[in-house]
Amino acid sequence: MSTRAPLSSTPRTHLNRLRERGRSDRRELYAVLDAGLVCHLGVVADGSPVVLPTGYGRVGDTLYLHGSAANRALAAAAGQQVCVTVTHLDGIVHARSVFHHSVNYRSAMIFGPARAVTDDPERLRGLRAITDQLAPGQWETARAPSRKELAATRVLALPLGEASVKIRSGPASDDDQDHRLGVWAGVLPVRMVFGEPEPDPALEPGVDVPAHVRGRVSVAGRAPRGSR
Repeated sequence: MSTRAPLSSTPRTHLNRLRERGRSDRRELYAVLDAGLVCHLGVVADGSPVVLPTGYGRVGDTLYLHGSAANRALAAAAGQQVCVTVTHLDGIVHARSVFHHSVNYRSAMIFGPARAVTDDPERLRGLRAITDQLAPGQWETARAPSRKELAATRVLALPLGEASVKIRSGPASDDDQDHRLGVWAGVLPVRMVFGEPEPDPALEPGVDVPAHVRGRVSVAGRAPRGSR
């Protein structure tokens, strides 16, 4: 699917409220997904709704999710319609009235049929995408999964054909008459930062922090790639 293809509205992705916050550019969907670390998978398992936080990764217009082969929610999702969400909290919006308090955010919601990935080459592509999403560069340095480990891991694929994106930014939307209340209004930014790496206690002497890990550490005045 071309990045120029807009996000087409469907009955499930149609925005009924605050439509001005919706985005139709597919590149904005990619941006929200690529900046995240954890998604939430909504699925009906054994007749009950379940929302599962899990790692994910994107390859083109396919989203890959993974977890234990014994996980009942992931097992139930295969072949079923599911919903996946990714949300970034960017700020707490303080308003002069309680009604207009809000948050600045970027969010994506994807609907579609989850497909169990059984082809080994695709499973490895999906697992690499998931690994690179969480820890860029680690796939190249860590040991590859064994066949036993692959057998214990379930990988799902979800197409990005049906999705919606909503974004809010900026100050409060107070009523004009409330501007004279003398109450502070503004935005308290929220950011995720990476701290100093903490070595494993069993780490062998002389094994230094690799560049791909060190490069994500947040420095005052600079937000490294992959942080929000």
